[in-house]
Amino acid sequence: MTFHAYMLRCSDGSYYLGQTDMLERRMAQHEAGEIEGYTQNRRPVELVWSQEFASRDEAIAAEQQIKGWSRNKKEALIAGDWAAISALARKSFDTGLRHAQPLLRTNGDAQQPAPVIVLVRPQLGENIGKAARAMLNFGLTEMRLVSPRDGWPNPDAGPAAAGADVVLDGAQVFETLADAVADCAHVYATTVRKRGVTKPVVTPEEAAREVHGASGRSAFVFGPERSGLETDDVALARKILTVPINPEFGSLNLAQAVILCAYEWSKQATLEQPTVTDLGEPAPQDELEGMIGQLETLLEGAGYFFPPDRAPATKRTLRNLLTKPGWNHLEVRTLRGVLSALGNPRPR
Repeated sequence: MTFHAYMLRCSDGSYYLGQTDMLERRMAQHEAGEIEGYTQNRRPVELVWSQEFASRDEAIAAEQQIKGWSRNKKEALIAGDWAAISALARKSFDTGLRHAQPLLRTNGDAQQPAPVIVLVRPQLGENIGKAARAMLNFGLTEMRLVSPRDGWPNPDAGPAAAGADVVLDGAQVFETLADAVADCAHVYATTVRKRGVTKPVVTPEEAAREVHGASGRSAFVFGPERSGLETDDVALARKILTVPINPEFGSLNLAQAVILCAYEWSKQATLEQPTVTDLGEPAPQDELEGMIGQLETLLEGAGYFFPPDRAPATKRTLRNLLTKPGWNHLEVRTLRGVLSALGNPRPR
């Protein structure tokens, strides 16, 4: 199944964004006024832009991103003018993030830039956008493109990036891989072993550890979606980076490969971590014993422990169950309140 994000021009000149898994049917519904809401009283409507996505989440992300764009930026998207889209994005983005330098890591007293992501002869703008999205999730912002097949900028990259415009806006284009990594002292070619090329082979985790411990710039190099890096490309690298995967199904796409390397690098970088919730102090044993005793009393009164000769084993099972989670004070008091209510129900 495929999904689409789409844009309609309404009769009053306004624009409507939506997403669907059946574009032709959805258009017919809009035109017939069968969809309640914005477009129902603004007919006729015209489909002016749409893009296909592999998942509904990606289509929704594109819809939400474009909804926040200015009218001029939406019209640039309709016209396929990606240069204008980038210019408008820079003009409207006032936090300074678009002009930020790559995230820094600490190496002793010196600060070193984060690794560069180099895409060699990428074929689809959508895949470039997805790679940018993967990068920014883990704090990487510097992308370099070597001879992208469809040129650059590419209008398909923006929606697929799902908001990672800072990466796309700062992307640099080079004619050759040698030019793209000229300032990098540590270059990792992401590929399987190539015949005729004898180089050390590392995993993403090992490469990330080396990058954090090294001085000078580093680059992770990724090949075209269809064929990967050529032998001459790999020859420019210092090491080969290979992901341990199922030998019977080695089929990572470009964004997946990028996100694996970015994630391993981020594990040793200073990125924001999820908030830790205070679970409270563990309940002391006497509170647990009181709760267990209360439950056993209620169960005995209800005739639960039957036959009698199985009662010790059943009680032991209940005790194991109730002592596993590591209850805190509030949880014990809450459950005892439940048991009290069951044992002494209020009259209705």
